[in-house]
Amino acid sequence: MTMSEEQKRFLKRYKLEKIKVKVMQLFIGLVFCLVWEILGRLSVINSFITSYPSLIIKTIYDLLISGDLIHHLLVSTGETLAAFVFTLTISLIVSILIYSSKTFDRVIDPYLTIFNSLPKVALGPLLIIWVGANTKSVILMAILISIIVSIESISIGFKNTNKNMIKIMKTFGASRWQILKLVVVPSNYKVIINSCKMNIGLCLIGVVMGEFLSSKAGIGYLILYGSQVFNLTLVMSGIVVLLILSITLYSIVSLIEKHLD
Repeated sequence: MTMSEEQKRFLKRYKLEKIKVKVMQLFIGLVFCLVWEILGRLSVINSFITSYPSLIIKTIYDLLISGDLIHHLLVSTGETLAAFVFTLTISLIVSILIYSSKTFDRVIDPYLTIFNSLPKVALGPLLIIWVGANTKSVILMAILISIIVSIESISIGFKNTNKNMIKIMKTFGASRWQILKLVVVPSNYKVIINSCKMNIGLCLIGVVMGEFLSSKAGIGYLILYGSQVFNLTLVMSGIVVLLILSITLYSIVSLIEKHLD
């Protein structure tokens, strides 16, 4: 299909606008880091408390060379992915049950609301007693933090499926399972993907919180250890690594979405 000149001009403007936004974002980030570096080196700000970019980069490099960073990164990534898979699986099953049974929906709704309003970190001591101070408690904490939001977003999408499409399927004698498999789930592909994008970040947050409470490895443990020995550069380095990990995981989900499109 040949594009008109107007379409070509529109695409060119669109690409230029995207490049302009990216350049401005990069510029703001670089200026912020440059100002932070100068103020830290000139002792205008207390570098013991705030550190500064070059020192953070050096700390990350030293951790990388020693192998500690890879170890902690692999632990946190593995825990996050495990929690993500469990969360997505449970969310899909519960959302299907909610869609399939109005009685189940009415029964479970107040419990979802109550549990969603509960600060999950308050359950930390109980998790440690129930499953021990280990990886299981970290993964369970991550699941608890992300599960309710995931169930609610997916189940709402299922409920809002195009009613006309469902009526057409019923007219042809489709069963409830066939409607679910052929209409409801495919129609909510975007809802499920958006839920995955949200879940991967929430699971990472849950993992870090779990590592704060009960862990001997992971980026959360690294940050906690840095605060305990008053090495705030190590704390800042851990936060930077977490940001990079978060962006990477989100980008992977986005790439999967593009591939499925």
